[in-house]
Formats: sequence, structure tokens, C-alpha cells
Amino acid sequence: MAEEDLIELKFRLADGTDIGPNKYSPATTVASLKEKIIAQWPKDKENGPKVVNNLQLIHAGKILENNRTIADSRLPVVELPGGVITMHVVLRPHLPDKNSDKLQNDHPNKSRCSCTIL
Repeated sequence: MAEEDLIELKFRLADGTDIGPNKYSPATTVASLKEKIIAQWPKDKENGPKVVNNLQLIHAGKILENNRTIADSRLPVVELPGGVITMHVVLRPHLPDKNSDKLQNDHPNKSRCSCTIL
């Protein structure tokens, strides 16, 4: 693939720091971009993502889907030739699995608070 066909991306984290920029093939999937973000996540930041589903990538106001490629997700109107494209990274909270939810629901809290509106 020719050098000019590569797309230069950087990923902006919520605190304003960036990962990248790096060049990627247009055929790269969003899921593999997320894997690269996890691998390059700054070690000094707490609560980094563990799996691809803990991240959302946003480009031009659109949340990108894991199974789509960069070429599928691009919006040419907002891109400049030879420019670096910034994608925003949003951490999604880790959702507990159904088994741990069930364990919590099996043991209701003994002390409950209730309010009555008169």
C-alpha cells in the first residue's frame, strides 16, 4: 500500500492527552484501533480500559462501530488531505456480569430507608 493511502490518526483522551499520531491502513477495523489504544494507554493513568468494549471512539460526532473499517467510518467533508485526524476516546464504565448482579440481588440489604410523602 502506498504511503499516501495511509490515514494518520491520533486519539484524544478525556483529560486532553493524546495517543499518537500514527498511520493506519483504511482497511483497519475500529476494534483493532481500540486494541492499539489499550496497548498504548498511558501507564500513569488509573482505571485504563481492559477490553475493547470498555472504549468508544468518536469521530465528527459519530460513535464508531467495532466491525467497521476506518474507510467505512470516515467523513471526507471534515478531513484535510495530509492532515491528522483526531478521534475522541471515551471510557465506558465496566458493567458487572449477570452472575455478580444475581449474587447482589440474592442478599437484600437488611437496613433500608423509606420515605413517605404526606
